[in-house]
Amino acid sequence: MSYVTEVAAADSVTALAHFSALLEFETDCWDVHDALSSGKLDFVLLDVRSPSLYAKGHIPGAINLPHGKIVTAKLAEYPEDTLFVTYCAGPHCNGAIRGAIRLAKLGRPVKTMPGGMTGWLDEGFALKSLE
Repeated sequence: MSYVTEVAAADSVTALAHFSALLEFETDCWDVHDALSSGKLDFVLLDVRSPSLYAKGHIPGAINLPHGKIVTAKLAEYPEDTLFVTYCAGPHCNGAIRGAIRLAKLGRPVKTMPGGMTGWLDEGFALKSLE
């Protein structure tokens, strides 16, 4: 028996509920790119990294709002039902989660893009630079 099978897999009903629920919390780089490319932008993409990292390279169309600066006043221009998608450096960084927590505490709809910059680049998508 391997470590993979040492713990039995969930039954199909439980697995379906679990994996379906994940999509309520996450989106992926390809879906974000598709929305940006097709003009179907029905969310605000937040780069929650520092302004200096954002300036070096970010996803085109993303707004820079470091996770520690997510407060009610910074969100005033967005309707209450605006969906925010947060991203940071990549799967090794928890900034997107920190940003999502702050948004959720403010009562805002939110998803994360777990791949972040690493996933974006892995997909072959371009970055925009302010430098």
